[in-house]
Amino acid sequence: MFTIKISGPIELARAFSVRKATIATAFACAALASVHASAAANPDATPEAPEADLNIQAQPSSFWTGFWTRQNMLGDMGGLRPWLGKYGITFQLTETSEYLANLRGGLSRGGAYDGLTTATVQVDTQKAFGLPGGLFNVSGLQIHGRNLSADRLGTLNTASGIEAEATTRLWELWYQQSFLNKRVDVKIGQQSIDQEFITSTYAATFINTMFGWPALPSYDMPSGGPAYPLSALGVRIRGQITPSLTALAGVYSGDPLGNNPDNIHGTNFNLHNGALWIGELQYSINQPADGEMVGADSNKLPGTYKLGVWYNTNRFDDQRFDNTGLSLANPASTGIPQSHHGDYSIYAVADQMIWRPDPDEARSIGVFARLMGAPGDRNLVSFAGNFGVVMKAPFKNRDNDSVGLAVTYIKVGSHVHDLDLDNLSFSGGPYGVRTSETTLEATYIYQATPWWQIQGDAQYTFNAGAGQNPNDPTQPLRNTFVIGVRTNITF
Repeated sequence: MFTIKISGPIELARAFSVRKATIATAFACAALASVHASAAANPDATPEAPEADLNIQAQPSSFWTGFWTRQNMLGDMGGLRPWLGKYGITFQLTETSEYLANLRGGLSRGGAYDGLTTATVQVDTQKAFGLPGGLFNVSGLQIHGRNLSADRLGTLNTASGIEAEATTRLWELWYQQSFLNKRVDVKIGQQSIDQEFITSTYAATFINTMFGWPALPSYDMPSGGPAYPLSALGVRIRGQITPSLTALAGVYSGDPLGNNPDNIHGTNFNLHNGALWIGELQYSINQPADGEMVGADSNKLPGTYKLGVWYNTNRFDDQRFDNTGLSLANPASTGIPQSHHGDYSIYAVADQMIWRPDPDEARSIGVFARLMGAPGDRNLVSFAGNFGVVMKAPFKNRDNDSVGLAVTYIKVGSHVHDLDLDNLSFSGGPYGVRTSETTLEATYIYQATPWWQIQGDAQYTFNAGAGQNPNDPTQPLRNTFVIGVRTNITF
């Protein structure tokens, strides 16, 4: 199953308005009508018998019982999903809808609805036409609603991982081939790197964007990097060095928008704006062996640790000095920033379970940490980090629920900070000096059915805007307080 959660990612775990619900219904109807847009959303789950859907009128009570317990709202679609599964075709359709409201501070108070429909088709080439180890993937996004962070908050930590310009766009289009008994695989095509690089499993529980695709690459990479809702042409290779150690490396277009900043449909396949190189080592401990239960040994708590680096070959403007060495705030400045060749960042990610009282039960507590740094002369953000704790199955008989508390921190680059001081000095009046910004988030995920998830959320941002109002640098922003609810439906 291919799932997306953007809160983030890089998987999908995303009140309702009638108009937006109609979009999801239209996608569902199209899926029912199209043979090419169908597949098993969970290949590990036992598909429901086709007869169960063919006898809906004869057995309405059993249908509704199955409706609430099935893995997907549409079930096996009258037997279509398992039939296509025989030929290696799987289809996933998800709808994330949310309503978030700012109760204080920021640019203004008020709420906004936004939503995301994601459709993904995958083809296993072994089942489809006998080519072992191949996987073809194509996915699209339908983004709708308003952007609360831009309209109401003005914060650097954006409130939702699905906020983006409303459009229908191609997301990913790639082919992956494995070798050496699946110890090595290569992926080529249009890719969104937030699905594989710099990811944290526990961080994906949260809604704020920075727990998905972190602040530093979001602000420092050209166009925010090849991450939701963008992607870029590239090649990625993954190799299992030992059972515990995996290496990933990739090279992608250096700017996912390239020469077309209005590429709202995702069909600008650009290779003319530098290159982004990224590599990551992943070390896993206490992972269950194949066929072994997750809780086979309660004393062995699983964890994953990652260390990575990226480098972009483009040129980057200095955040303080012009091409003559004067401050850009100086009235005598040319206004043309100094140019730096290349940009880079080093990062580390840790996910670790720290408590599990019973290996045969779902209840557990895990923690995560993600840290990254970049040069302060050419970047808006020179350091970013997030930390948090997540409890699975917090209450009896609620094995699929989660509750979490996390914090995300952004420190602006030294030249950004110094330029604000220069502006304050030259203007002689009030001017916001950017320093850092911190957001605290508390969330609860309620698994209503296997295919329907409801998430309540609250976020408080300290030193909003890092100390500066983006619309008026002479006026400060008050701290913001956002609450809301998100719902995710897997069709």
